[in-house]
Amino acid sequence: MARFIGKKLLYGLLVLLGVVILVFFLFQGFGDPSRLVMGQSGDAATQANIRKELYLDQPRWKQFLFYLNDVSPICFHSKDDIDKKLLKGFFIGGEKKLGLKIPYLRRSYQSKRDVWSILMQAFPGTLILAAAAMFIAMLIGIPLGVVAAVKQNTWLDTSAIFGSVIGISAPSFFMGIIIAYLFGFVLSDWTGLHISGNWFAIDEVTGQKRLTLQNLVLPAITLGIRPLAIITQLTRSAMLDVLDQDYIRTAYAKGLPKRTVIWKHGLRNALNPVITAVTGWFAELLAGAFFVEYIFGWQGIGKVTVDALEKLDYPVVMGSVLIAATFFILINILADILYGVVDPRVRIG
Repeated sequence: MARFIGKKLLYGLLVLLGVVILVFFLFQGFGDPSRLVMGQSGDAATQANIRKELYLDQPRWKQFLFYLNDVSPICFHSKDDIDKKLLKGFFIGGEKKLGLKIPYLRRSYQSKRDVWSILMQAFPGTLILAAAAMFIAMLIGIPLGVVAAVKQNTWLDTSAIFGSVIGISAPSFFMGIIIAYLFGFVLSDWTGLHISGNWFAIDEVTGQKRLTLQNLVLPAITLGIRPLAIITQLTRSAMLDVLDQDYIRTAYAKGLPKRTVIWKHGLRNALNPVITAVTGWFAELLAGAFFVEYIFGWQGIGKVTVDALEKLDYPVVMGSVLIAATFFILINILADILYGVVDPRVRIG
């Protein structure tokens, strides 16, 4: 198992390196970052200082190496760089130090804040939204798929398949607009929900943030529609295969209750593809959350990234892509591990 995890981590690092290369050469080629940082006003000396600080006076390949050194957890930095960039980590050495640090994603062109702190402030919102969407998808999708398989070729089965096809076909941004308008605007007096809102509310007296889940309902349902449809179909298909196995017929022959056979023996052996879908889709929900967060005004990484794109704030965009890619890789490794836990034959293979 350790060798398997090590191999997956190595593949993940190679993929992440590819993402870093793509992100750097894609966004560093647009415009002049020094002009974006200092705005429309500023003299040539100011612009030259900014270009030097951002390494824009260096060849492109050197700029990439500096960027790779910044975003890598293992790095080489001078003492001045550590103090100037406020790097957090463990460093050893003399003037040039070897360090193990939190990746430095540089600073926002607009707010001048550290990109890592901006994204980490928004990350809980995206994580809450993705977890809620997947919880809804699993809570409804798995039982619906089981019922559809047990009641094959009945109206329940047909309805589940028809609903799944619609759920897979409907884009998240389209469903988001419809759901937001219908339940957050037209029927707002009855639902008590709003067309937009954050995962926190600000106390009018103290000014402190407090968690509020009322605004989570509509975006979580919107984001959970597609994984719900896929989980339903996968569970139904897997259960149909399992229910035809000899050990299921043996369980019935031994006199076990139908509920025990289906939910304890049948569903457990049908969960492999469902677990893979759940973990894979949980990572992909980060990408889908970009549109949903923007439509519902939900404060997460997606909305922060879209706002940064509108303002040409490329460090924020680049940082969000790297964080999303890292999260996606880690979730897929977790999916492989869970797959082996549920089915020991996978570990043996």
